[in-house]
This record gives sequence, structure tokens and C-alpha cells, in this order.
Amino acid sequence: MYVRDGKSRDETWLRDGIEAMGLGEAVGEPQEYVIAVEEDSDERAGFGRLCVHADEPAVGELTHIGVRESWREQGVGAHIIERLLTKASDAGVETVYLLTDEPGYPAQFGFERVDDLPTPLADQRTQPKAVGDNDGGALAINPEAFEMPSRLRDAFKTASGAGEEPSVDAEEFGIDADGATYKYDTGS
Repeated sequence: MYVRDGKSRDETWLRDGIEAMGLGEAVGEPQEYVIAVEEDSDERAGFGRLCVHADEPAVGELTHIGVRESWREQGVGAHIIERLLTKASDAGVETVYLLTDEPGYPAQFGFERVDDLPTPLADQRTQPKAVGDNDGGALAINPEAFEMPSRLRDAFKTASGAGEEPSVDAEEFGIDADGATYKYDTGS
């Protein structure tokens, strides 16, 4: 299992995943996201986005963080957040914000509740990013202060999904498999 930067080929998968998890509308380019991938099967397990607002100083915001159900409780989300915070630090961001209605999860990594948000995020305060009990708010962390609980680091090393990604057959692309012709005829 590893976490990599998003690529153009991930766009449809990201949009479908964000919609399926009820995380709002997908925004930004796939390259703004990171994706957790299982090494052997290349199955994508989760994603997250870092938005860097170009104010002075730069403001980082984590959005659209999601982990497929079969991969939850295995450190996948923690490693996605860790990678996003590393990217924020590399970009010179000193404080990263997260608007959520599930503050308990990020709090275990060092995120703390904040009352005042910088200008680019102030308007979003009333629009939580995650699905939950609406008892959340704004959290913030210095990327250098992130702490990964050892249980999540260990779980990530042996993470495995319960199912495979659904396969796509020819009919889903509007192709009639029985009547289709192929560029290379195998003679059979």
C-alpha cells in the first residue's frame, strides 16, 4: 500500500468516488489529489485533496478526503492526510485547515479546533465537508506537528480491501460485444 499523487487518468474514478461518498462536487484537477493504492492489485483505496490558497501567508485546506468502505480502519485515511500535509509543508504552508463535522478523527493527529478562519475559508464555515452529525467545525494544524499513531502506521503495512473495484464490460461503453468487429482478427 502506498499513497501517490493523482494523475489525469484518475479523474473519473475521483469524481465517482467523491459523489458516491457524498463529499460534494469534485473540484480541481486530479493532480491536486493524492490517492492510496494497493501495490499488488493497483486497487485505489482512498483519496484526498490539498488546496493551497495563494494569500499571504499561503493558506492550506484539506478537502474531499475519502476512503472506500472496504479499506477503512486500516490507516489509509491517516496516510492520505500525512501525504497531504507533507505536500503543504513542501509548498511553504504553515497552517492547514480542515472543515469537518467529524472532528474526532483528525484530532488524533494533532488537529485543533479554531474559531477564526483566514479570509479564503471564512465563507465555507457553515458548509461542512464531511457527512456526519453536524457537530464539527474548523480544525487546524501546523504540518510539522502531524503525529501518526503507531497502530495506524502498523495497520497500513498490512492493509487489504475486502473487494475488488467493479470491472467495466463492453456494454457499459455502449459496445455490442456480439456484433463488434475488431481491428485485429485472430481468425477464430
